[in-house]
Amino acid sequence: MRTNELGRTGLSVTRLGYGAAPIGFLDTGPNQIERLINALLDRGVNLIDTAAAYKGSEAAIGEAVAARRSEYTLISKCGMGDDDLPGDAWSPERLSATIDRSLQRLKTDYLDVCLLHSCDLETLQKGDAIGALVAAREAGKIRFAGYSGDNSPAVWAAARPDITVIETSVNLCDQANLKTVLPVCKAHNTGVIAKRPIANAAWKSPASQPGFYKQYASEYHRRFGLMGLTPTDLGYSGHPEVEWPEIALKFTLAHAGVHSAICGTTSTANAEANVAAIEKNPLREEVVQRVMEAFDTAEAADDQGPWIGRT
Repeated sequence: MRTNELGRTGLSVTRLGYGAAPIGFLDTGPNQIERLINALLDRGVNLIDTAAAYKGSEAAIGEAVAARRSEYTLISKCGMGDDDLPGDAWSPERLSATIDRSLQRLKTDYLDVCLLHSCDLETLQKGDAIGALVAAREAGKIRFAGYSGDNSPAVWAAARPDITVIETSVNLCDQANLKTVLPVCKAHNTGVIAKRPIANAAWKSPASQPGFYKQYASEYHRRFGLMGLTPTDLGYSGHPEVEWPEIALKFTLAHAGVHSAICGTTSTANAEANVAAIEKNPLREEVVQRVMEAFDTAEAADDQGPWIGRT
């Protein structure tokens, strides 16, 4: 599988990564998780993204693939889902304790990247949270520090010398960060990981989406309807349930500033389909432009205001 260098980290990551939120929030048995993640590693996927806030996700990954630790770049996030730990929210004490617990759960000595999990701009600018990641890096617990989020906090974080990776929303229904965050990342050679690259299946009814997906699926579905695109508009044969996931993933990866896109699923079949999609030819430039124009037109006509990134 083709890889990209993750900004100035020097890490070589596959264009498709695995987003492990679903195995934390959805009903997934340990055998299913083990089969899924091992299947992805066997297909060459070498990036796994999780977070302290994703319930049992970290522990499940540790149980499933700790023995294959040398085969993947491991990313986790801190600052959310850690209310039972000492210290105030976003304090160095709390963040340090979260990282230590993540290492235990993931059965590893280090994280390749640790991301601050969507704290606001004021918290970032205070400096203590970034300082906690720097301290963890100097202690050898993490290799690189980063930020997961959108809009102005991500723009600010992307320009910090100690922030080497940004994880931000990029998909056909969420394009604001393409115009604001990615140019700053390019200017500072900051690695970019795209979250929600298939827009939480915006072409489906939100009512059909499981659990935690609904909060994102509802707004994406609304935007998608206003954009008014069909696969046939983009040169496909017109089987939306099959074609939209491929179109969406390839749209996200069509942007040169995106180094990897993390897809979350509990289905090995869906994971295999994602791998197959990115092994095909990329979207034609005219298709990418058509999607971007549809987004801009629909946003301009929407009386609910600008379509900012969905944190």
